[in-house]
Amino acid sequence: MAVSDIVKQYEDEQGNVYYKMKTHDIEVQATQTSGLAPVITYWMGEKEITDDIRNLRFSPRPPSSYIQDYDEFQAMLYSKEQGAINKLYEQMSIKPKNMSSGKQIVWSFFVIFMAMLPLIIAIWWFK
Repeated sequence: MAVSDIVKQYEDEQGNVYYKMKTHDIEVQATQTSGLAPVITYWMGEKEITDDIRNLRFSPRPPSSYIQDYDEFQAMLYSKEQGAINKLYEQMSIKPKNMSSGKQIVWSFFVIFMAMLPLIIAIWWFK
């Protein structure tokens, strides 16, 4: 029996009822719409399950108290969330991606110099 889209109820031979996560195959996507914080959405196949994850995480009863594999599920979700956020920030970064670390340091100094150039010109102009 399915309790929700992500939690399933099982019954053993003695008639004891327990709950497990339906699947650990969940895709996590991070997008930037507006503001500072990214928006994280959760997908199971083609179905969005963000509200189910949110309801489970913020329920009054701690999910780890009745769902057997919830701790592993949370650890998996956390790593996927971090990966999605890192991927989003890598896409938005102006840092060059195909350079050695030495060239990236030179690039950083060049960007700082270009940002400071108007200030340097203004100081030189008003002297």
